[in-house]
Amino acid sequence: MSNPELNVDIPNEAGWPTQSVDSLCSLISRGTAPVYVEHSEVLAIGQRCVATAGFAPDFARPHSHRAMRNVLRPESGDVLLNSTGTGTIGRSVVFNSPGTFIADGHVTVLRPRVEIADSRWLNSVLRTPLLQRHLERFCFAGSTNQLELSRTPLRVSRLPTPHIDEQRAIGLVIDTLDIAILETEATIAKLKAVKRGLQHDLLTRGIDANGELRPPQDEAPHRYKKSPLGWIPKEWGVNKVAEVAEVRSGATPSRALANRYFADLGIPWVKTLDLNEGAILETDERITATALRETSCSLLPEGTVLVAMYGGWEQIGRTALLAVPAATNQAISSLVLRTSNTVPEFVLLAMQHGRPRWHRVAASTRKDPNITKADVLAFEVPVPAPDEQTEIALRVQACLDRLECESNTLAKLCHQKAGLMDDLLTGRVRVMPLLAEAAQQKGSV
Repeated sequence: MSNPELNVDIPNEAGWPTQSVDSLCSLISRGTAPVYVEHSEVLAIGQRCVATAGFAPDFARPHSHRAMRNVLRPESGDVLLNSTGTGTIGRSVVFNSPGTFIADGHVTVLRPRVEIADSRWLNSVLRTPLLQRHLERFCFAGSTNQLELSRTPLRVSRLPTPHIDEQRAIGLVIDTLDIAILETEATIAKLKAVKRGLQHDLLTRGIDANGELRPPQDEAPHRYKKSPLGWIPKEWGVNKVAEVAEVRSGATPSRALANRYFADLGIPWVKTLDLNEGAILETDERITATALRETSCSLLPEGTVLVAMYGGWEQIGRTALLAVPAATNQAISSLVLRTSNTVPEFVLLAMQHGRPRWHRVAASTRKDPNITKADVLAFEVPVPAPDEQTEIALRVQACLDRLECESNTLAKLCHQKAGLMDDLLTGRVRVMPLLAEAAQQKGSV
């Protein structure tokens, strides 16, 4: 490269001195090809270990302990930078895992000089969109699917560099946010597991007259009976969808007459990708009243349960519930419930719980299996009393509400981190006064 220096286009509002990546690191080197074995205490770090959420040791593969010459062993505090492959190149993490590891040839190890560079700060800079664009422009070489990181332009790239004390403080702030994000993600994962378990229990055991979950069948066999769905409470029935709902098909208005049949402010029109396993209020596309008059589309009432019929295993059986009147395309079966004795939210849960059963009827179809309207009509669902259906739906919804609350918290934290990183890493906001203000507020509480 002809230019001996490359200034990274990061705003430097604090007027920090710029330093090259090479001057900030005592080591910038790629690993070597591992010698994989079935079992070893030595683990090779590959690109999957360099994850967005941090270092992921579970993806490291055993490397022969006999092949330890000329390998690169990362140390705690090193920054690992993925160096090959579209979609993974440029991703970085701070290495901090105990054990014996080596880096494979797809990973570059940057070892910050501890007296002038903090690994958390350097990793945060590497992850910024501006630095990623710099890497793409100057440091990646090769074709689309064979991208490689060129170390020379990386070495001479110059970064606005705050004093080491300020770097460490920035790293502390980012770590605090990262911990909050990880804790929230863990809470969401637990709630999802709880929701799956709760939904299974409620759809197989239900709620008794005392408002309690019935004991399992093996603990109270006298309270259950055999059914086509397995053991269910004695008070429950089993009906085919045809007995509880009218099943309607949708249609797609002609795209050639898009101006006549489609409108931004028209009637919601549901496609498979709109199915969200919950309530639908908005759709990607809308159709006109003219489309309802002139095509096979029909307006479905609020409370209609929707089931995807086409699109292969990833799509068939996906569900949603109309929270507003809407039409659908032909890939969806619409269950318009016949009486108030069937609660839409409960039927939605029953269809979700029974989704694995579609494999029985769709497995013999072509490469991308589909289900038919006849399959939907014959699908069997449990039928508790209406009050019990309502209570089951309410309990699942309470869990979903908690999930939504935690998901909103996670989104806010991620947004806060992105904004704060931009402020701190450009010097727009100085971290020392920020920490002093936080400490003062904490002390006054």
